[in-house]
Amino acid sequence: MKREVQIVIYSKDSSKLRSGYPLISKESIKNVKDLRDEGEIIKLVDEKKRFIAKGYYGKQNKGYGWVLTQREDEQINQSFFEHKLSVAIKKRLSFYDDPETTAFRVFNGEGDGIGGLTVDYFDGYYVINWYSEGIYSFSSEIIRALEKLTDFKGIYQKKRFATKGKYIEEDDFVTGERGEFPLIVKENGVNFAVYLNEGAMVGVFLDQREVRKKIRDKYAQGRNVLNTFSYTGAFSVFAALGGAEKTTSVDLANRSLNKTIEQFSVNGIDHEAQDIIVMDVFNYFKYAIKKNLKFDMVILDPPSFARSKKHTFSASKDYTNLLKETIEITEDDGIIVASTNCSQFGMAKFKGFIDRAFKDMNGQYQLLEEYALPNDFQTVKEYKEGNYLKVVFIKKISG
Repeated sequence: MKREVQIVIYSKDSSKLRSGYPLISKESIKNVKDLRDEGEIIKLVDEKKRFIAKGYYGKQNKGYGWVLTQREDEQINQSFFEHKLSVAIKKRLSFYDDPETTAFRVFNGEGDGIGGLTVDYFDGYYVINWYSEGIYSFSSEIIRALEKLTDFKGIYQKKRFATKGKYIEEDDFVTGERGEFPLIVKENGVNFAVYLNEGAMVGVFLDQREVRKKIRDKYAQGRNVLNTFSYTGAFSVFAALGGAEKTTSVDLANRSLNKTIEQFSVNGIDHEAQDIIVMDVFNYFKYAIKKNLKFDMVILDPPSFARSKKHTFSASKDYTNLLKETIEITEDDGIIVASTNCSQFGMAKFKGFIDRAFKDMNGQYQLLEEYALPNDFQTVKEYKEGNYLKVVFIKKISG
């Protein structure tokens, strides 16, 4: 049996937690010294000892735990996890039934009622991400629930709770049959080569599905496309399949070269007709400006925070300047796909960065369309930080 401890929440935060906010921050807890072991059940009460909610103690970069239920009599046990997973799976039935897309998110943390836990599906294989030792302490119950509820080929896991949310290197296989990698999955009819056994990243970020489709179906035709922070080249593949005249993929990681070649190859695209450059993106911008290179479409999807030998990038501080460099190498009437997964600000502030960048460059622009997380990445309205993805298609107007 898990230890249950009563935690007193300061008055200033109790109403927020009562109204459905799921994250328990250290600053909200009056008797933080009473917390002992990650994974213990915490009963939250206000300063007058009135019940607020039940959750678990688990240190994540975001906080000290997550609310699981607002019912005092609900037990956090095997049937609790089965119910949460079952509801989540039912919400994704349309994804399971789509032969054109065989990779998607099955369970999205607090959006599906259990913060600190995500589960992704890759053509019969499931990958569980544990974001704290606290949630991992429930691993046997959650894995058992997944085994019971799904017809799986195999289950893999990623422990992402070492220092500062880093991935713990180990054999990630849990149960079932081991996959043969690369495993080829589909997204809107396009192939992706994924590796479920090669560290924290499997080869594709599933949250950009709708954006990639839009690039292919509406914007890529005939354009010279630059894909920055390109990782394994997923945007470039969709652009090429959408009729792009040429794609240029730029990423600092050495592995991005072979990984991008592989993604082109599994889709029958001649990678030698594309440019794949291993280079610090910040240096590439300076090179492109110096050489007066121009692109009809630039995809800008930097990490929230990045550090290379010469540069430190923070989306909340530096995105405007990065956009200014992007504007400089974008043709008139060209498209900029500006994207960020930084949860520290919302869409309004992001659009403010865009506006500031164009004003500083004395440029004109038109916002064409915008995207947030797709349906399989469920969120709750009370926790705006959970809906982290912001993507805006911008037209640079000549003049």
